[in-house]
Parts: sequence; C-alpha cells; structure tokens
Amino acid sequence: METLWSPWRYEYLTSGAGEKQSNNCVFCDIQKTPERDATNFVLHRAGRNFVVLNIYPYISGHLLIVPYEHAADLDGIPKETSDELMDLTKQCQTALREVYQPGGFNIGMNLGRPAGAGIAGHLHVHIMPRWAGDTNFMSTIGNTRVIPEDLTTTYNKLIGHF
Repeated sequence: METLWSPWRYEYLTSGAGEKQSNNCVFCDIQKTPERDATNFVLHRAGRNFVVLNIYPYISGHLLIVPYEHAADLDGIPKETSDELMDLTKQCQTALREVYQPGGFNIGMNLGRPAGAGIAGHLHVHIMPRWAGDTNFMSTIGNTRVIPEDLTTTYNKLIGHF
C-alpha cells in the first residue's frame, strides 16, 4: 500500500483556518447573506441545504453541500435535511460530470476534528471530480497543490447547472 502525505493539511486543520476567528461559523454566515452568493461562490440554495465551492479546493470543481442547520453530526439533522443533502450531492455529481468529464468522484464527510473536519461544528459533504493520475509530483514532493483554474472560472462553469 502506498501513502500519500499532505502535510499542508495538518497546518490548515490545526491553525483554525477553516473557522473564522470570531465565534461565528463561516457556513452560518454564508447562509445569512444571499445577496453575496456570487462573492461567496454559492451555486445553489435549496430548502434545507446549499451548494458552495470549497475556497480551499483539493482540485477544480471541489464542491460542498451544507445544511442550513448548524449541526456537527449527520445523525443530528432531520431526515428531510439529510434526504435533500443526498439529492443535492447527486445533482452535484451530475453537474460535475457534465462540466469536467471526470473518471470518478470522491464524495464524503469528515465528522469531527479527529476525522479531518476543517469546520467541525457544521457538517457538510465534499464532492470532487477525479481523474486517473490526477495526483502529481507538485503535491507529493513540491508541497504545492496545483489547481488549474481560479474559483470564479469554476463558479461560472457550474452556476448554470443549478
């Protein structure tokens, strides 16, 4: 078995970079400002969840599906919210497939800081398009992640799919 090390993630996770310095939750702040959706890269607002670009992406097209309800655990949200969360995850997969034509997807949640959650207090689903061989020497040796497009370009490619 091979191991892919990503030491830059440890600094991000332990620094609190995923959370605002105040007591506010970034996801709760985003949901309260619909007039700033384009600036915040919100692609879609549904009844119980919203879809937003990850501003610290692992790869172009890295999306987050976030419940409006501030809850840390999947079993802490109502069934209607988790049902819509999964429906939006499926919609994101369809949009990403149409726009990026990936060979596969990573879909998941990191619940709790020990599990890798950058924003541990507010659960969210990650979905990322993936291609065979999309990890490269820049990430593994150069300690640098290469993202081939800026967030505004990604946003503009995907916004019409929601």
